[in-house]
Amino acid sequence: MSEMREDPRFPGVLIHQSSYVDDGAVVGRGTKIWHFCHILPRTVIGENCSIGQNVMIGPNVEIGSNCKVQNNVSIYDGVELADDVFCGPSCVFTNVNNPRADVSRKDEFRRTPIGRGASIGANATIVCGHALGEYCFIGAGAVITKDVPSFALMAGNPARRIGWMSRAGERLSGDLVCPRSGEAYVESDGRCFLRDPQ
Repeated sequence: MSEMREDPRFPGVLIHQSSYVDDGAVVGRGTKIWHFCHILPRTVIGENCSIGQNVMIGPNVEIGSNCKVQNNVSIYDGVELADDVFCGPSCVFTNVNNPRADVSRKDEFRRTPIGRGASIGANATIVCGHALGEYCFIGAGAVITKDVPSFALMAGNPARRIGWMSRAGERLSGDLVCPRSGEAYVESDGRCFLRDPQ
């Protein structure tokens, strides 16, 4: 019978017995690592994360707290997730722009920072070397080939901005007020900002 267990190396962390967490990794309290995962050395995972089935992370990857990584995601060296990031099922990260099987490019890994609260939809592809801003929303199947502003709603291949999203994950209409939270936003020079409370 398969089950979750607490690894004595990581108090308060539940790890499915089919998963491996290598020595040298750090996993924060309250995190759950589900079936068939592999966490490589020098990987840091924050508190209260959910790592779904068949996920590979590392080495040298840092993941913030309260992140959700859904099934079938690989997070490679160079990718960084801030707090509260959602990675949808089978989304794809890369870390080299021009890979060849017979050419070593380990000294050419590109940094890909993912901002706080960002959501990446199922089967989206994030081409390495591009930053995703806070609370951006990458639609399912989108292919990201450039930096993404905070709060941007991105779709297509190559992805383009088709709107703005609130921190609560609601699409903003013309008045730029979140229908769920009531928070107001301001658009300026192709960017979106949370309006300072009066």
